[in-house]
Amino acid sequence: MSFIDKDLLSIQEARILMESAREARESMLTFPQEKLDSIVGALAVAAKEMAEELAILSAEETGYGRWQDKFVKNTFVCETLKEQLEDLTCVGILKEDFEKKTMDIGVPVGVIAALTPAVSPVSTAIYNVLIAVKSGNPIVIAPHERAKKVTGKLLSRMQEAGRSCGLPEGAIGYLKTVTEAGVLELIYHPAAAMVINTGVPEFCKKAAQSGKPYIYGGTGNGPVFIERTADVRQAVADIITSRTFDYGIVSAAEQYVVVDGVIAAEVKAEMLKNSAYFMDSQEEKMLIDLLCLESGKADAEIMGRPAAWLAKRAGFDVPDSTTVLVSEQKYISERNPFAKELLCPVLAYYIEHDWMHACEKCMSLLVNESHGHTLVIHSRDEEVIRQFALKKPVGRVLVNTPATLGSMGATTNLFPAMTLGSITSGAGMTADNVSPMNFIYTRKVGYGVRKAEEFLKLTDRSFNGYEPASSEKNGVDETKALLKQILEALSKELDEK
Repeated sequence: MSFIDKDLLSIQEARILMESAREARESMLTFPQEKLDSIVGALAVAAKEMAEELAILSAEETGYGRWQDKFVKNTFVCETLKEQLEDLTCVGILKEDFEKKTMDIGVPVGVIAALTPAVSPVSTAIYNVLIAVKSGNPIVIAPHERAKKVTGKLLSRMQEAGRSCGLPEGAIGYLKTVTEAGVLELIYHPAAAMVINTGVPEFCKKAAQSGKPYIYGGTGNGPVFIERTADVRQAVADIITSRTFDYGIVSAAEQYVVVDGVIAAEVKAEMLKNSAYFMDSQEEKMLIDLLCLESGKADAEIMGRPAAWLAKRAGFDVPDSTTVLVSEQKYISERNPFAKELLCPVLAYYIEHDWMHACEKCMSLLVNESHGHTLVIHSRDEEVIRQFALKKPVGRVLVNTPATLGSMGATTNLFPAMTLGSITSGAGMTADNVSPMNFIYTRKVGYGVRKAEEFLKLTDRSFNGYEPASSEKNGVDETKALLKQILEALSKELDEK
């Protein structure tokens, strides 16, 4: 029986892919923006044709989430993202100032090594490919082991579509044999100019240590504050919609609800109307045991499951219509099991006396686990909203909108993105909704507008060397004379001794 070393095979694959991508880059550097745009359009059409099929396959292969919501995400990147990209210039002349005689020129950074997650494998891969090609960069993707079949099926089709409209071989690549060794080979390969990691935390530290520019879309599930001036009915509806979308698998979704005490009773009543289930202490303990939260790491097999399914597995009964499971909390601590990221429809619920105390609570929640990914506030008070926006250690603040949809740019005018930067946690180089502009550098061009002689004259210098002014000469002479007197006095004193 023959033995195949999967690590060696994966490493070899990675090397071939990166070398092929490096060659593709040379061709892509000659492509004007118009040609890149034409290719992006063809890739988006090819992906959209498979959007529903791949959504179903994704849910089946990974066991995560709801295929209908995955279909929404897949369609979103094929349509909304594509439309947003159409009028964007990434390569060539970005800006020209005829009066100041300066230019900004967009230049592709090079081969992108991308890591895609199991929770949103298809939409993330489509998005990564579209923004890489839009900015003139080849891309090599390491699919998540749990989603390698569906990701491979997508990328194989996108490779065909790319070739048919002139994209060079190697411009879109992906690992077929997925192992940790192969993924690290992609990250550390000399051809890799940048690494983008969307929701694969086990590679965060090693990718950061690669020495390459690194973008990380990381740990989310942040707080939402319902302030006393909020439209409570709409706020609760938004939170439930967001937390149940794809069964809570999206990292940007709300995990902690912080409520102004004045409206706490109204908020709870509205949540009950929206089929939220508030657990008692025994049910809460059963859920914690199911999620393995006491160990400090949530069970991956429980992620992306509906609320009623979670309750049944935990051992207690809830109505089939239950949307989210709610745990009423008072304090925050690292030992609190609900302080960990929960990629499922579970909410921790806090009540604070006023917006200032709520502000502090949100700060504590952001630094405790969510690493400054996303914060939501529901309020009509612009001053309170501004205070939250100015003071929170967070990558994005969303106002009066569902976090899941607002963060990706569906219900806001933020850039439509599947990778949301998390620089506030110290990981990665940007807190942006990552766009093609993160995959280029800007070459500055400046025309001479003043003669060197004019500048040197202003600073009393000439091409023949520096000549001090007369006042400076007098100062130097006086200093020399003073130093001479001090030395003579010291010498005399030593002689007398």
